[in-house]
Amino acid sequence: MPTRHSRRPRLLALAAVIATAALGLSGCSASPSPTSSGAASGSAISAERCAQNKAAGTINYVTGYQYQASASILDVLAAKQLGYFDALCLDVQIQPGTGDTAANAQLVAAGTATFTDLGGDADLLRSQSNGVNVTGIATYGQVPIATLMTLPNITDLKQLDGTTLGQKGQLPPEIQTMLVDAGADLSSITQVVVGYDPTVLPRGQVQSLTGYKSNEPLTLKADGTDVKLWNPEDYGIPGTFGTVAANPAFIKANPTATQDFLRASFHAYNYCLTNAAECVGFASTLSGAGYDVDHNVQVWQTETGLVTKAQPAGTPLGSLNSDLLTQESQFLVKSGVLPSAPDLDAATDPSFLSAIYNGTSLIWPAP
Repeated sequence: MPTRHSRRPRLLALAAVIATAALGLSGCSASPSPTSSGAASGSAISAERCAQNKAAGTINYVTGYQYQASASILDVLAAKQLGYFDALCLDVQIQPGTGDTAANAQLVAAGTATFTDLGGDADLLRSQSNGVNVTGIATYGQVPIATLMTLPNITDLKQLDGTTLGQKGQLPPEIQTMLVDAGADLSSITQVVVGYDPTVLPRGQVQSLTGYKSNEPLTLKADGTDVKLWNPEDYGIPGTFGTVAANPAFIKANPTATQDFLRASFHAYNYCLTNAAECVGFASTLSGAGYDVDHNVQVWQTETGLVTKAQPAGTPLGSLNSDLLTQESQFLVKSGVLPSAPDLDAATDPSFLSAIYNGTSLIWPAP
């Protein structure tokens, strides 16, 4: 099942891919500018906590996809560049991922990586169902990120009967369920695998196209193409995005370092909400030539807007929604993505989030 991190947006040219591959685990090692308005200087925590965090050793974080400006990626990059990890005595190294969330989960389970961001809770559950031992410690977006695009002349999904649908290798289950629930005859729709150029839709090569709210619609809008988005949540279909997966052994042995990784990331998230261009600039510098800054500012603003809109009242950023996790698990079993539901109690650990918030207010710095 494709995720938001398996797309290939127009943010990277081949030269950028080569550059980021060369950077490896030290790809985000640049120090923040002394004049940066968000920079922290020196340790902001007690000597005891600082020692505990240093004892955790190097924390290797693998991004979901390169240095794209997604929630759960850009804020981690910014926390590194703004000095927030340093302020909490954390040694964080960042490696750009390729978009293969299954591979990222395996790296975390093996201890090669400490944390990664997955496409959503569905990827977390699928990893666990496949015997990949990772633990979810935060989820940013509590709404599906997938969407189905058509031209505005389509006003009912049943109009897609007998037409051609473009997808990225597999029809996302939430899109499939949405079509069936809307009364479309899925057997009459020809599905074709298309690349990552959404202009196949306005060119008439397909009449509908799967994508991600924070990517393809933005590209088409920039090209002057008006499209209609058909969203699974409008049909009562659950979904999430931006799930942070952790190595279970690491978080058990290093609770303060785990808490403070999230704390610094969320502190940077709040900073980047009002300083998007600066934060995207960090990602652009790391990525190199070919990075589309304007597009990525829109990616960030779109995803953070979805996070805010879907956040249940009275809950903080990153909160783990057990009811939504249950709904998504049941949906994935019903749609055939999972053979059976994994142990949901073992799937996530909300204790780290509880430790860094006072109600919905992030505690900064650490106690």
